[in-house]
Amino acid sequence: MANILMGVSGSISAYKAADIVSSLSKQHHHINVMMTKSSTEFITPLTLQSLSKNYVYTNVMEEQHPEVISHIELAKQADVFIIAPATANIIGKLANGIADDIVTATALALPNNATPKFIAPAMNTNMYLHPAVQKNLQTLVSYGYQIIEPKESLLACGDYGKGALADVQDIVEAINQIIA
Repeated sequence: MANILMGVSGSISAYKAADIVSSLSKQHHHINVMMTKSSTEFITPLTLQSLSKNYVYTNVMEEQHPEVISHIELAKQADVFIIAPATANIIGKLANGIADDIVTATALALPNNATPKFIAPAMNTNMYLHPAVQKNLQTLVSYGYQIIEPKESLLACGDYGKGALADVQDIVEAINQIIA
């Protein structure tokens, strides 16, 4: 059993976070979920709380337990960290050290190179292929992140191309390989 810390950012594919959490929970992993404000517009914290059986963190300024600083404590306890889906926005913030929400603040608090870190991008093809996003992804790789590549698919916007969140099975398998 591993302590998995999962961030969810504001993509239409945020609903797939429920399947990821459900699959990992069924494998008896302990999962803490953090959500950006925009992700809560796509899926409710209650859904992920019901599946993870843990409180879902949505605000870095709100402490569930006043005796600890949540984003620091979550980072210390994580065996694995993943953001799925990861938008261009959250990728850019992390690549540039911006910590203005629970997900980015916690990501920056992770012990350097001690915790395996994954990013599973999900966005429009043109956004994904944009040089700024590609540069930010390479920066994250240099920080120790592993990229779970998006797949080619018909996207929510109607375009076809690379940018759809990787299959849930592939994301779960990537996590399981690192903790096996």
